[in-house]
Amino acid sequence: MCICVEMKKAILFLLLSCIAINSYAQTYKDSIASFRKQYKDDFLTDEHSPLKAADTSFLRFYSTDHAYCVLAHLQITPSAKPFAIPTHSGKTKNYVEYGLLKFKLHGKQYQLHVYQGIDLIAKDPKFKDYLFIPFTDETNYTETFGGGRYIDLSVKDIKNNQLILDFNKCYNPYCAFAEGYSCPIPPAENSLHIKIKAGEKLYGKKLIDK
Repeated sequence: MCICVEMKKAILFLLLSCIAINSYAQTYKDSIASFRKQYKDDFLTDEHSPLKAADTSFLRFYSTDHAYCVLAHLQITPSAKPFAIPTHSGKTKNYVEYGLLKFKLHGKQYQLHVYQGIDLIAKDPKFKDYLFIPFTDETNYTETFGGGRYIDLSVKDIKNNQLILDFNKCYNPYCAFAEGYSCPIPPAENSLHIKIKAGEKLYGKKLIDK
């Protein structure tokens, strides 16, 4: 009798655990779907956007994969000196390193440098908490834009020197859609020797001439 009761309890616990996990997974997928919808909508409100409403149907993404959402440890870079990052238009933009993110992905250790845009903050102080991660990986040119992809974060995302790094939210620069934009080229130090099969894929239409 006791064994049956204990078995029922164990089965109930497993069922509730599965429900909780499935519920969380669904909620996470919904959050990424919402993020991508907002991403598409932003093209229609930005006066400098390379895309029109009809063009957004050619935006492509990997399926949401929670394995690419990782906890990263942030090591602040003290007294970092400003430096220039070249862009696809031939111009340069000024940045300063904010810190170094260290994280595990698929059981291996990786790192990415995090930057703040000096020119951007000078133009609009509201971007003082904005953090920028341009990176390349081994999907570039075949599955994703050859010039790399970006991830946006905020200083406010940092808790106890840690933050969530979600590659499902990485996106293409405007240069992936049209010529003539000054998109920062990811520094060599942010080259990941792994396929990041998450976030935005190659644009499904020929580049637009501005």
